[in-house]
Amino acid sequence: MSGLFVRYSNQSRPLTTRLLPKIRSCSQIPAPARFLSVMAHPVRPRRFAPLNLAKRKEGDKRPILKGIVFDVDGTLCLPQNYMFAEMREALGIQKPTDILDHIYSLPVAEQEEAHEKIRNIERTAMKNQQPQAGLVELMDYLDSRGIQKGICTRNFDAPVEHLLTTFLPSSKFSPVVTREFRPPKPDPAGILHIAKKWMHEDGGGSLIMVGDSIDDMTAGFRAGAATVLLVNDVNKHLAEHEHTDLIVKQLDDLVDILENGFEGRVEEDDESVDAKGLLNETSFKS
Repeated sequence: MSGLFVRYSNQSRPLTTRLLPKIRSCSQIPAPARFLSVMAHPVRPRRFAPLNLAKRKEGDKRPILKGIVFDVDGTLCLPQNYMFAEMREALGIQKPTDILDHIYSLPVAEQEEAHEKIRNIERTAMKNQQPQAGLVELMDYLDSRGIQKGICTRNFDAPVEHLLTTFLPSSKFSPVVTREFRPPKPDPAGILHIAKKWMHEDGGGSLIMVGDSIDDMTAGFRAGAATVLLVNDVNKHLAEHEHTDLIVKQLDDLVDILENGFEGRVEEDDESVDAKGLLNETSFKS
């Protein structure tokens, strides 16, 4: 794999032959600092100018897309939702208890054993990963347009590396934020961390978050990013959610959308987030 794979976690461990930077976390930032109040005027753009320069019209004031952040399971690869039932059974918990919240609520001495139980399930499932339709076509297009690509996932690093090595060996994703980065989605900290690494001064305002879950849509929304839902029979109820800006049925549907200009849902009374303010609040932890 020629693309750089970077994992952010709370512990530095070798990851095959790839470089791991110094670990950073936003987990100690109090909630009021991460989620700011509703602003009087929207600051998060839900529209971007066409990536095709020939299709930009004079006077088009829409911002330029600078990067896209992707979820992994259910987004870059076909969903493996059966894993969640297996994880809950292994941990002895039921819905709607969040798996990671449960693990982090355990005594510290018990957390690693719990983490390893769900890692084993993911290691088994990753052998059966299948790419989403249009995966390679979209990534080739983004690479041709020079659009930065990152990952923000609640998976651990091995399934992510397996997917990228197997299906996208020549496509670069950096940073790659896995679940060891805390707090995880639906908190926006991971997306804002990526934005800061990309030297974006407007938080997530120049980004699109692509995912398949409410955690993805909410994290993107709270980071100030535009959000795209990869819709399927299980998540179609999220199509009308206030945190969802646009839906696509397969990944390469985004090619024409980005070529001609991204137009998400905009409502006059829509909630807004001061994305740049969020970025500034988290900068001392990044």
